[in-house]
Amino acid sequence: MFDPSTPPPPPSAPVDPNAAETDTIRRIVKALDDVEPDRRRYLAGFAYVLARASNADLDVTEDERREMEHIVSEMGALPMPQAVLVMEIARVQAELFSGTEDYLVTREFNRVATDEQRRGAVAACFAVTATDHEITAEEYAELTQIAEELGLSRHELNEIRAGYRDQLTAIKQMRAQQANAQAAG
Repeated sequence: MFDPSTPPPPPSAPVDPNAAETDTIRRIVKALDDVEPDRRRYLAGFAYVLARASNADLDVTEDERREMEHIVSEMGALPMPQAVLVMEIARVQAELFSGTEDYLVTREFNRVATDEQRRGAVAACFAVTATDHEITAEEYAELTQIAEELGLSRHELNEIRAGYRDQLTAIKQMRAQQANAQAAG
């Protein structure tokens, strides 16, 4: 029951969108205490960017999870149990806070990664979204956004995309329409 004599709760503190670290980065970094600090930041951002790409269609499949864990283990030189932990934290954070965290975490990853690591991250994102042999328009839009936020040129993105052109649903649909037109014609 409402009691007018009870003071309202204090307003919550405003979120600082310019904070260099986000809660996501801090949670993943804590899971990697035995890894050197700069490398932890890289791994945390990398894992989140992968999870962001996987979540583009709002459905992270078991195959995508396994692929992300494998990629983080291989590229991060982490034992599989640590890679699984890192990816699970990143995946949950990406699902819960995607609207507010995506740009902030990607910007932080961009700051700590080399050009080669940024290109590798985008290529890994393509690999994750292609695990079902199909990259939807929603997934491709997110991949393009990630590449732009990481500063990849259109040429660099096109080079990566070329390796996945057979999985792009837009190209599959165009080829099917052409085949149907030829068969009818």
